[in-house]
Amino acid sequence: MTIDTLPVHPAPARPSRRRALQTFASLAAVGSLALAGCSRGDDKGAAAGGPAVVKKSGDKVGFKYPNNPSFDLIYLADELGYFEGTNTRPDYVGKIAAPQIIPLVGTGEIDFGSRMVPLVISAIASGADLKVVAAGGKTLQEAPHMKYFVRKDSGIRAPKDLEGKTIGFNSFGACAEFVTKKYLRQHGVDVNKINFVVIPDEQAEQTLVTGNTDLAIIHAPYSGRADNAEQLVRLWSDFDLDGGLGGMAPYSAHGEFIRQHPEAVRDVVTALAKAGNWVNANTEEARKLIGKRINMDLKNVDRYAYVDDLVVTEPPIQYYVDILQSEGKLAAGKVAVKDVYTNEFNPFAKKT
Repeated sequence: MTIDTLPVHPAPARPSRRRALQTFASLAAVGSLALAGCSRGDDKGAAAGGPAVVKKSGDKVGFKYPNNPSFDLIYLADELGYFEGTNTRPDYVGKIAAPQIIPLVGTGEIDFGSRMVPLVISAIASGADLKVVAAGGKTLQEAPHMKYFVRKDSGIRAPKDLEGKTIGFNSFGACAEFVTKKYLRQHGVDVNKINFVVIPDEQAEQTLVTGNTDLAIIHAPYSGRADNAEQLVRLWSDFDLDGGLGGMAPYSAHGEFIRQHPEAVRDVVTALAKAGNWVNANTEEARKLIGKRINMDLKNVDRYAYVDDLVVTEPPIQYYVDILQSEGKLAAGKVAVKDVYTNEFNPFAKKT
């Protein structure tokens, strides 16, 4: 299935980024992506393809960020006013398909992005200039990162039933692929007998209902709609599969932006941490804000939970380093856990 993005003309890549751009050509269709600026008021966003530039003290630093229909702390921090009083604010650049987010952070076409740890590890192994700067979502039994659905009449109830079937998830190389394959192999399933296809989360429920897939792995907030669909039944959540170890969905930043704008990175991480803590303390209010944002009936909006203070810990990263190595996607010693993240910009990290 083709994933639509806004058609644009990216700014020319700098010579220092050519190799990274070539590396990521196989990961995402970067060349044709549109980065249409959608900044508010008279704050002008930086041109796509380069970091924001501060002309004088007190100028706003805009960071380029996707404007996707999703449950995301950047949108909530913006809505809650956590960027007020800082010189930093988001410049929304239009919708970007999930598989393209980390490649675009890696080349600096966008400055921040939130996608799962294995994508970041793989990007770093390929020479991308990015780093995790804040932890994100976490998996709880009552607030899973992703849920697994089948049709009630499918006859699929156990892992082995999936051989010969089609599984839809939002991208290769992320949590849905690796957590699922690890779990299925543990239960004696030949994953080579399963057809995996990419379906955006917002389309996954309908694609499953119409029989185009046999199992759908859906992330919040859209997983709540599937929970309420009469034709579907939930088999598992990722908490059932690995106890939540693979559920950290962190925020990464482009290396050049980090080096040029450390205070802006600190502003962003601080706002994210405040927003994550607010969501944990105000789950219903957060659901209402996201439901309004994505125009979804509140009863269908699934909740998220976030790592306290968004302080990054190493076990979730080591988990995916081990999986990538076992899958033959990462050479042993190619990427160390400490290469992947930093808590330097998180003001709450020293308390932890």
